[in-house]
Amino acid sequence: MSSKMHLLQMLVHTSQTHTLQAWADPIDQQLEGLQDYAYWQHLAKKLEQGCFDGVFFADSPATHGVYKESVVPSVEWGVAWPNHDPMPLVAVMSAATQNLGIGVTLSTNGTSPYLATRRISTLNYLSRGRVGWNIVSGFSQAEHMACGLGKQIEHDERYDMADEFMDICYQLWNSVPADAILKNKQSLKFADPDKVTRVDFKGKYFQCKAVGPTLPSEYGRPMLFQAGSSGRGMQFAMKHAELIFAIQSHVEGMKKTMIQLKAEAQKYGVPERKVIFGLQPIVRSTELEARQRAEELIERIPLEANLARMSGVFGLDLSKFDPDQPLSDSSSAQGSRGLMAAAMTNEKGESVTLREVTKKWALSVAIPPVIGTPEQVATEIERVWRETGCHGFNLSPTTNPDSVDDFVDHVIPILQKRGVFRTSYEASTFRENLLS
Repeated sequence: MSSKMHLLQMLVHTSQTHTLQAWADPIDQQLEGLQDYAYWQHLAKKLEQGCFDGVFFADSPATHGVYKESVVPSVEWGVAWPNHDPMPLVAVMSAATQNLGIGVTLSTNGTSPYLATRRISTLNYLSRGRVGWNIVSGFSQAEHMACGLGKQIEHDERYDMADEFMDICYQLWNSVPADAILKNKQSLKFADPDKVTRVDFKGKYFQCKAVGPTLPSEYGRPMLFQAGSSGRGMQFAMKHAELIFAIQSHVEGMKKTMIQLKAEAQKYGVPERKVIFGLQPIVRSTELEARQRAEELIERIPLEANLARMSGVFGLDLSKFDPDQPLSDSSSAQGSRGLMAAAMTNEKGESVTLREVTKKWALSVAIPPVIGTPEQVATEIERVWRETGCHGFNLSPTTNPDSVDDFVDHVIPILQKRGVFRTSYEASTFRENLLS
């Protein structure tokens, strides 16, 4: 556990935040922000003002069609649709800031290792080491079908594919060492080809013959995140992740995850990975106002919209389940087993019904809310940080930009005054700031 907590801000490049129907709220500006660079740059500047480590772009690259075996509910309610690409926003937001890191989710499905390395490394080079890659194996059936795979790849095989994908990425990053770049204006020789290694990889799933596409950065390769919480996902994280993002709907689940990840690190003989958990602050001047705000947001969300999102994430058609019965075991799910497993029990370890789960998912995809005054929210965040021993939190907004503005203006100063959050950046790169 670090001496100070670390904070990321979760964003998505679609019409709303993780809070369904947020676009319909009178104060939300994200829908209009889809065609406005200034909206995203305002968020970036505000987060840098608050000394956040960075932004974390979650992503659903294709429209869910599991619920009722149709995309109609997802399109009708705007659930994980539209699917705008977050990658351009990395450039937009990093150009407006000096220290803020930008993490972006990119699946190992639908793109080649070469193109993934090229895109992420170019952005990291441009921003002088301020880009991170959240590596996902792509749990969504919709993504697999949209990218031409013809079927949903089975859970564990996705990670086998992702391991091979990353093997190529590492070879591409190592292809061009720093001392290969001459930039000699007298001889006009740009690089020493004898020091450059051409990648020649042929595996079970991927092939690549290429030279690393970007210049080596003095700030190192992009920082690597991972968010899988199934057994196979944790194994992948131990091999590749510098930091793990996990979602648990209660503190007991967070503590259990910390124990599991510590055991995994020992099992594979690697250093313990730093872990951040999701939280969703809802801040108002009084506790009553904050709770009323939460209820207002929940009441707006149709049950079908919620079930459409959950079905897509779990890889199970929840229209076939009794909403007043406990969810069944997650082993048959081909979507995110980790998220489904986290949803199946409450803090006491008791099974919960599907209807109860939808309430947790309504605002934030099972990320626990922290509701109250700025002082109460700061106190609860500090309590969870100390009790779990985690590295920090990835904060999910309800409506934007007010969620970000309110937290930076009213909660950050309290955390800083208590000495549990930085008052200035320690360094200029994402890795140095986040892992400090």
